[in-house]
Amino acid sequence: MATIVQKGKPEITEKSAVKAFLKDRGVEYDHWPVPESANILTGKQVLSDSEKEELLGHVNQYFLELQTKFGYRTRDLVVLHPEVPGLDEMLAKFDKVHFHSDDEVRYIIDGTGIFGFTLSNGEKFLVHVEKEDFIFVPKNINHWFYLDEKKRIKAVRYFSDTSGWVPNYVDEPNSID
Repeated sequence: MATIVQKGKPEITEKSAVKAFLKDRGVEYDHWPVPESANILTGKQVLSDSEKEELLGHVNQYFLELQTKFGYRTRDLVVLHPEVPGLDEMLAKFDKVHFHSDDEVRYIIDGTGIFGFTLSNGEKFLVHVEKEDFIFVPKNINHWFYLDEKKRIKAVRYFSDTSGWVPNYVDEPNSID
């Protein structure tokens, strides 16, 4: 279950409170079960391309729903762990404050990570996501992302157009201080 972290305030951990907090700030959140049939693959650190496709098949019902509701045309599975060559350089592209010209939509099927947000009113907060969390960051919202100390995540990424997913950097700190 996701956790909201704000400077000087108690963490928000209850599902409906997390959902309401994010909705009030233009970010959609939900909690989608990962089918038990996928556990053998979610438990593996390294996946072949065919295993990634098999894992995507286990959660395809969510893609079909998003296709119908929002018109998403494609999805992929990103698998990050400490043994990925160039992991730190790859993550450095997204740990700076940025926005996209398309929505950033993620379904975490294993592992953990942290999204940070800076809203136009100056409010800043973190969302620590974990397995079964779905997060929908609308286009043009300033945010950043990094892996937590476990440095492990498997996330389905949904796209209407992959060209809109390029980060547009903003000159501000990636912290909630």
